[in-house]
Amino acid sequence: HVQLVESGGGLVQAGGSLRLSCAASGRTFSSYVMGWFRQAPGKEREFVAAINSIGSAKSYVDYVKGRFTVSRDNAKNTLYLQMNNLKPEDTAVYICAAASKGWGRTAEYDYWGQGTQVTVSS
Repeated sequence: HVQLVESGGGLVQAGGSLRLSCAASGRTFSSYVMGWFRQAPGKEREFVAAINSIGSAKSYVDYVKGRFTVSRDNAKNTLYLQMNNLKPEDTAVYICAAASKGWGRTAEYDYWGQGTQVTVSS
């Protein structure tokens, strides 16, 4: 079992940056594919980025490529999402998830955090 807790969200102006963190409990963090998702008000949850268990492969949704970077530190059981050049349309609750099977957007995400709010003002 893995518990995930996100942090680092907040209010930022357009063009600004935020770094989200996702702290994982348990000793098996390094065996999971990790993903970031987001959910804006009135919209369905959508995939943002994923990283494989050792950090050697990454996947992004097209509209964050070049602006967001996913990374992980397995020694610290922590997943990160560096978000640069933020836009008002990036406003959402950002949620991390852990998958034991599959890859990227379609991996089987077994565990989910509660999310952290990111608000980008224009």
